[in-house]
Amino acid sequence: MALPSQALPRPAAATSVQAEPSAATVSGLLRDIADVGRDRARGGYSRPVFSNAETELRSWFIAEAGRRGLDVHTDHNGIIWAWWDTAAGSRRNAVVTGSHLDSVPGGGEYDGPLGVASALVAVDFLKARGLRPRRPLAIAVFPEEEGSRFGVACLGSRLLTGELDPDKARRLKDPDGNTYADVAAANGQDPRLIGADYKTLQQLGVFVELHVEQGRGLIDLNQPVAIGSSILGHGRWKLTVTGEGNHAGTTLMKDRKDPMIAAAKVMVGIRDTARKYRDARATVGRIQPVPGGTNVIASRVDLWIDVRHPDDSITAALVEAIGLNAQVMAAEEGCTASLTVESLSPTAHFDTSLRDRLKELLPAAPVLDTGAGHDAGILSSQIPTAMLFVRNPTGVSHSPDELVEDWDAEAGAVALADSLAGLLGEARAVG
Repeated sequence: MALPSQALPRPAAATSVQAEPSAATVSGLLRDIADVGRDRARGGYSRPVFSNAETELRSWFIAEAGRRGLDVHTDHNGIIWAWWDTAAGSRRNAVVTGSHLDSVPGGGEYDGPLGVASALVAVDFLKARGLRPRRPLAIAVFPEEEGSRFGVACLGSRLLTGELDPDKARRLKDPDGNTYADVAAANGQDPRLIGADYKTLQQLGVFVELHVEQGRGLIDLNQPVAIGSSILGHGRWKLTVTGEGNHAGTTLMKDRKDPMIAAAKVMVGIRDTARKYRDARATVGRIQPVPGGTNVIASRVDLWIDVRHPDDSITAALVEAIGLNAQVMAAEEGCTASLTVESLSPTAHFDTSLRDRLKELLPAAPVLDTGAGHDAGILSSQIPTAMLFVRNPTGVSHSPDELVEDWDAEAGAVALADSLAGLLGEARAVG
């Protein structure tokens, strides 16, 4: 449930950049796209990559960036770049901000678009302030951050950094069996060109991503904005339980090799196993029986498992235990189980020098870690990265109940603008 507006105090004016009366607001930009991708069945928003909704949002961003005089192009990995160049026109050592526009099924309004809208408004603030950047500024919009269509989170940034094999990416399939290569081609991208882009990476100096907080840290601290410290290591695994498909009416209970029963046991086992490891999270967020008929005993059940822990060795141990237990539980029902990894991100600690610099620029902002994955975590292996989190008064994310109050959204854009202003005025990259 959304909290009433008076439940949270308005943040004190603790930052220096002030909006011009005619400048856009974050809440105003978000209202402009509020009807795009609404999910009438699930509630919230469903904006998978290459969908009509996500494509419309990408066009919206390109238009908004163009209105601000930014030089916009889309690279061969589907990442949109909007550049504010220096007087010299050099694109080296750039300060980059941005986020994503895709969503999980039935997701909230702010996860992704808040960071994109805030980046646009931050540019407005900086231009109104008369800033002449000594370093170029870019806004980046990354595709398939959620991995809701092709199963690999942060797909765009993984391709950019070379973390994901292009051949594997081209073979990825969505729930309808369409490959990434075919869908990309149908949307005007050449899938033969995807992959590591070291030329672009060499242009980037630092990356600062603003995002809605996906938790309660800022509620408890009564602050509108925080600085990120780290991202929990996490990954996605596909568990396939194979049994024997048959007729629901003619097959006696004693004669069944039902993978649905085995899968049910496995799901409870995953919860129980995760509880043995302090600070671990393990979630089955999707299950798909094959063929999926009401009067059919399934022949196979696929489960997708999300596992997270701050210690990567414990993540590995937990996943190994889940796989071994699944084999035992499946065998009890006359079935088999196999576990394969789909994506894996180690715990990411943001650049300490950049984080300390943001703390100087935003002295009132607390420092928090997060259990959610982000493109900033993927990019951290290549360049110094940082994150800003904006208060979510419900503490809920990946849900229609996700919320950011209007004044907190504007405070986030001000904090981002102050951060960018400080970094753009520096001749050398932080870190």
